[in-house]
Amino acid sequence: MKVLLIGSGGREHALAWKLAQSPLLTTLYAAPGNPGIAECATLVALDIDDHAAVCAFCKENGVSFVVVGPEAPLVAGIADALRADGIDVFGPSSAAAQLEGSKGFTKDLCAKYAIPTGAYKRFTDAAAAKAYIEAEGAPIVIKADGLAAGKGVTVAMTLPEALAAVDDCFDGAFGAAGAEVVVEAFLDGEEASFFCLCDGVHALPLASAQDHKRVGDGDTGPNTGGMGAYSPAPVMTPAMVERTMKEIIEPTIRGMAADGHPFQGVLFAGLMITAKGPELIEYNVRFGDPECQVLMMRLESDLLPILHAAAIGRLDKVSAEWRDAPALTVVMASKGYPGAYEKATPILSLPADGAASKVFHAGTALKDGKLVATGGRVLNVTAVAPTVGKAQKAAYEMLDRVEWENGFCRRDIGWRAVARENA
Repeated sequence: MKVLLIGSGGREHALAWKLAQSPLLTTLYAAPGNPGIAECATLVALDIDDHAAVCAFCKENGVSFVVVGPEAPLVAGIADALRADGIDVFGPSSAAAQLEGSKGFTKDLCAKYAIPTGAYKRFTDAAAAKAYIEAEGAPIVIKADGLAAGKGVTVAMTLPEALAAVDDCFDGAFGAAGAEVVVEAFLDGEEASFFCLCDGVHALPLASAQDHKRVGDGDTGPNTGGMGAYSPAPVMTPAMVERTMKEIIEPTIRGMAADGHPFQGVLFAGLMITAKGPELIEYNVRFGDPECQVLMMRLESDLLPILHAAAIGRLDKVSAEWRDAPALTVVMASKGYPGAYEKATPILSLPADGAASKVFHAGTALKDGKLVATGGRVLNVTAVAPTVGKAQKAAYEMLDRVEWENGFCRRDIGWRAVARENA
């Protein structure tokens, strides 16, 4: 099978690395890719926003299957264009991708199908949103409705913070994504990320992870796209996974099909495990980044046939086997992230991958033959070990061998799970 992978981040490097191991694969292309992906795929200079060009490339090169990594092309309808051209694609239609493309769409779906989530209201007017917030009080959560690269969410612990977040959205801090705002109840509990493949009818639960959204140690500072993750999340016990499937995932799949846009791809449920059980914070319609990196390190099965089964409606015919050992990844980011940061800073040296450790490239490029950092989040240093504590130790030991002056990281990724192990 010839496969095209769309994307250029750490998530896509992890997918490329895992897909490249498949005995079913003849050629793996990636567009646009990055220097890490280039080690396991042939990079293609395709404009992924030009859906006709992507379809033409597939036809000309005998590509029969496309795996879409990031959310923006899915929301823009790349999967629809490929399906219309008779090309199998892993990823939802534009209509189904609204689960991530619009926070309000997902909240309305939850209300319609009795899926547990925080109480909410939608606003297109700042004054009305502020009046509602003042009536409700803090803590409260303010979200830009559209895609904001993981940054359009404010968990406001005070009223002034909440009101300022409304102004940010309506003043254009998140572009068109902030034209509508969703204000929702603050959920108290422990967060977890849960991943599940869907083919429109069937669901295949994958694994859980826990992300670290805030930029600083001890979960301090502004929200980011994610500063590190580990898998599995201890809070996702077998009983909690069963409840999540029954109360959240299965009603979503049935509801999306009933509403005329069946969901095919990966459902990434951001959950809060509260005193009542699992509640949905939000859906993403692609693998998490950096959660994908730890999932791929733990997946023992061949990834390619599983993703293809989701694309062609045969998910009930496959299964996924996992390593019991936990995996942990630490994000190295450019100093200044998630604010302004210097670009094209040199990365002088990376440690070699080990049998149970790997550096995934997230925001890198080659400039005059030398590796440079081009993104906010740049490297994902990942390790698998018998315990989270040992995986954490192995990842940081590897990270400390990276020679990149402009890089920084959190030093406490996995702290909740390590504390549980040491209790």
